[in-house]
Amino acid sequence: MIKEIGRVATGNTPSKSNQAFYASDDIGFIKPDMISEDKITYIKSSKEFISEQARSKARIAGNKAVCVTCIGIIGKIGIIDGGEYAFNQQINVIEPNEKVSSEYLAYCLLYNRNRLMHMANAPVVPIINKTQFENFQITIEDGRDEQNQIVERLSKTAHAINMCKQQMTQYELLIKSRFVELFGDPVQNPKNFPVFRMDEVVTFQGGSQPDKKYFEYEPSEENIRLIQIRDYKSDKFVTYIPKNMARRFCTKDDIMIGRYGPPIFQILKGIEGAYNVALMKAVPKQGNKEFIRAFLKQECLLHYLESMSSRTAGQDGIQMDKLKAYPFPMPPIKLQNEFAEFVAKVEELKDTTQKSINELQLLFDSLMQKYFG
Repeated sequence: MIKEIGRVATGNTPSKSNQAFYASDDIGFIKPDMISEDKITYIKSSKEFISEQARSKARIAGNKAVCVTCIGIIGKIGIIDGGEYAFNQQINVIEPNEKVSSEYLAYCLLYNRNRLMHMANAPVVPIINKTQFENFQITIEDGRDEQNQIVERLSKTAHAINMCKQQMTQYELLIKSRFVELFGDPVQNPKNFPVFRMDEVVTFQGGSQPDKKYFEYEPSEENIRLIQIRDYKSDKFVTYIPKNMARRFCTKDDIMIGRYGPPIFQILKGIEGAYNVALMKAVPKQGNKEFIRAFLKQECLLHYLESMSSRTAGQDGIQMDKLKAYPFPMPPIKLQNEFAEFVAKVEELKDTTQKSINELQLLFDSLMQKYFG
């Protein structure tokens, strides 16, 4: 049990009404948004702080303490990497004893994340209380030397995956840079391209929402995959519906848009199948698809839509009349095609890098299974 390998503490938030508690940046304050969902986060700095006067009212942990989110998104893992930090009530912290190293414990908990998520006991906001967390059972390797060797192997693979993902980010920045170089700021339109309404350039096709009673979870000749927002984060829970229930379809080349958020207006790649009401497809009426895709990704459009978002069923949603009326500068098709050719070359590099990520992830998963399964 976790309580046998370290001291567990649940965080809190010193009273916001006492301004003295937040008058200076003395102690970093950890919140769940500082911790990544898909890897171990080493916490070296903070965006929020409390003052020294709040110390007695806060929960504070020191270097190498392991942070685990236990409310909302369950099982995000962080390690305090230098100094001391306070942490809020959504986080449990383990200060490991001599039985286990921090990094080894972090990888062990990352492997057991699905078990933690399954244990969360609230249907609306998942939560694991301190007692449940302390009694959570894990299996650890005896001997710090063996633990350190395991951490070294896993860390090397995780680092390689992270470097490839950073390269993917650089490719995206390269495409954005080329867009601005060729077309300028789409708001300022410095090259005086003709301006159209968005709905003169693109048709938006909303998805449909089949009744959940028709959902299936195994593929067959009679059904088709139902694409949902969550499918862009994980393929672990794939949903299928009968083919005769499908109304809207997308392919891998289509421009898909997330309609609700946060975050709203996610520009996504197509996935083969039907798509539900949380997504819509952007179908070009004129112009080059890659140019249109890049335009839809522009931050100025995103900020505009965020400021104009509407509230539907507890979610922020796109105001379609605002989106359709948005001004769309239209460069000559030759320039659009030049941009598309550049994007195609970058996409080839991205495909190669993605293959490396997939291979490394497979290796990482097999190592995690070997050491903790």
